[in-house]
Amino acid sequence: MSVTHDARVQIHKPASTGQRPAVRGWPDINNPAAWVVAVILLIMPLIANGFFLIEIFATTLILGTIALSLMFLAGYGGMVSLMQLTIAGFAAYMVAVFGVSGNANISLGWPWWLAVPMALALATIFGTLGGALAVRTEGIYTIMITLAIGAAFYYFTNQNWAIFNGHTGINTVATPHFWGVNWRSDIPFYYIVLAVAALCYFAVDYISRAPFGLALQGVRDNPRRMAALGFNVNAHRVAAYAVASFIAGLAGVLQVWNYRQISPGSVSVGACIDVLIIAVVGGITRPIGPYIGALVFVLLRTFALDFLVKIGLDGNRFRLLIGLGFLAIVFWSSDGVIGLWQRWCQGRRPTANRPAGGHGHG
Repeated sequence: MSVTHDARVQIHKPASTGQRPAVRGWPDINNPAAWVVAVILLIMPLIANGFFLIEIFATTLILGTIALSLMFLAGYGGMVSLMQLTIAGFAAYMVAVFGVSGNANISLGWPWWLAVPMALALATIFGTLGGALAVRTEGIYTIMITLAIGAAFYYFTNQNWAIFNGHTGINTVATPHFWGVNWRSDIPFYYIVLAVAALCYFAVDYISRAPFGLALQGVRDNPRRMAALGFNVNAHRVAAYAVASFIAGLAGVLQVWNYRQISPGSVSVGACIDVLIIAVVGGITRPIGPYIGALVFVLLRTFALDFLVKIGLDGNRFRLLIGLGFLAIVFWSSDGVIGLWQRWCQGRRPTANRPAGGHGHG
């Protein structure tokens, strides 16, 4: 992977030049496309109505953050986890249980600034314990264990009434009100989601270049060699699950604030697989990939039904378009939309970057 390759170049190059290695902790600020995207996201409330602002862009950022936690595990650690949405749902349930909701016989009535840290702590512990089980296996068995955890949590929430209120879930979850602002209003909530997504993105990008991230990528590439060098392979993997669980927990808090309710349908097995689809479609080797995949997924989920009805097909088959889009992207690129973009850029580079007189005998 290029991230690993670049990091190794930075580490080994100073050995021959006698200079200190250059520390790269943040994305390239000279990339004009990144600045354009950042400006568009910042001014989005000025150009989009409430529906697009929340149902499209805020939902994209929330799902993208959940998929980012999966990308962190799979892209840098080589561990495909299908329980990331389960962790997010667990955090959402904990916000509803410890906070204020319409189910007064279940919710404890804590203020949001106490309920949210408790939910994040419990979600991180939950995901770390699940990761401690998963790291004992490899490959398909890791996928199956995390999927089994997700399925078990779904059926438990569906059947438990004392804590999770069964299949009806917990409704009318209270959202933050402070400084005289209703932070669930469209514009304030959008900026909260944007800020959390940006922090998670930059954190993952920084960790990938930090010593822990480089060691994790080494564990991914050759665990036996890393163990021989003195690294605790399982400890690095479990720590990666802890980081990914905290990120997924943050997204889960935003998710329950977005819909003001949480139910077993939000943590179903199908929804867990959707997160994997989002990560793969966008690209599982770059932190920006999950957000691209989430945007594609949300757009298809939102508008595919109307499109199918317009052409005379059953609107309930909207997942067919999602599946076909997924197959097409994976068929043409093993690294999702990012891979397609890189191939297109590489195809243009020979003509765009060719110096004058590059053909020699011209």
